[in-house]
Amino acid sequence: MRHPLHALCPYFAMFPEDFARSRITEYTVPGDLVLDPFSGRGTTLLEALLLGRSAAATDVNPVAYCVTGAKAEAPTLPEVSERLSALEDDFVGHPHEELQAQRLGLSSFFRSAFYWATLHQLLYLRRALRWRKDSCDRFIAALCLGSLHGERDKRTKYFSNQMPRTISTKPEYSVRYWRANRLRPHKRDVFAILRERAMYRLAGERPALTGRVALADARDAARVFPDIRGQAKVVVTSPPYYDVTNFEEDQWLRLWFLGYSPRPTYGSISRDDRHVRKAAYWKFLAEAWQGISPLVAGDAVLVCRLGGRGLGVGELKRGLLQSLTHAFPGARLVRAPQQSPIHNRQTRSFRPGSTGCRYEWDFVLELGAPGAG
Repeated sequence: MRHPLHALCPYFAMFPEDFARSRITEYTVPGDLVLDPFSGRGTTLLEALLLGRSAAATDVNPVAYCVTGAKAEAPTLPEVSERLSALEDDFVGHPHEELQAQRLGLSSFFRSAFYWATLHQLLYLRRALRWRKDSCDRFIAALCLGSLHGERDKRTKYFSNQMPRTISTKPEYSVRYWRANRLRPHKRDVFAILRERAMYRLAGERPALTGRVALADARDAARVFPDIRGQAKVVVTSPPYYDVTNFEEDQWLRLWFLGYSPRPTYGSISRDDRHVRKAAYWKFLAEAWQGISPLVAGDAVLVCRLGGRGLGVGELKRGLLQSLTHAFPGARLVRAPQQSPIHNRQTRSFRPGSTGCRYEWDFVLELGAPGAG
């Protein structure tokens, strides 16, 4: 049965939990360390913890760090309830003139996306939650990210006007869409929705172990986790696909909630999540494998789901093997690549006819001893 924490926050281009579960079970035993240097929404980490494995993960995307970290150290329901009550009491006494000034200083997108009272609550939580340092606040922030935008015509748990739930459409496009369809934001009580979602997400048994997550580039993995060198028995991961998606653009609204720009940006956080030159893409992956190599055991296995716009399985295979050459000279495929179609193309509801990566491929490799570095 699916653990409730898996769906803490919808996420574009994610692999299913049974994919991670089957590979972790196949290549590790309880107590082994599982590593994911591109954690995304934390599927690999959570499955590893549920299976009694240790887990470590990195991601340069603050949204991914927040969501994965919320799963790595899930608080108890009483802890979340107490914190939400304290936050709500403080919100009631907060100067609303200040929140109104912040709201009016934002672009027309925000006034069309959120009912004014809902936006006041979000503005307060945006400033109050210490998601980088506190595990309970990080969990609440992840709940906020999961409800920040979505198909409000289907569910009442979303705070926004009608939007896709996995990505944030651009401000100008969104406003035109809402005006053309005469859509106005509905009033949502953020604190009530967060309480309801916390009760559901924390209803399952919490993992006995906690994981370790760093807001860091995969190339710096050995630096941020110096005490687990040579311990990772399996790496289960899915790097950003070539020329397909850019988290700074596609998750800009969630990034805004975490304290970043109120508009989509590209390059202010990372320049490595979408390359338009293949050489630069494979160079990035080569550097990422070098970054994790000190953490990997000599008999480790890499399970890698990969895709890219206009890249067939042959080119993906060659590029992946070549990118591994310096970090793991003895890397070799242990089975034929497996294809799976990409089903979750929710952008079609806002961007009809959108095209991109149609298939992704799963590669399993024995890494052998890491190279000299």
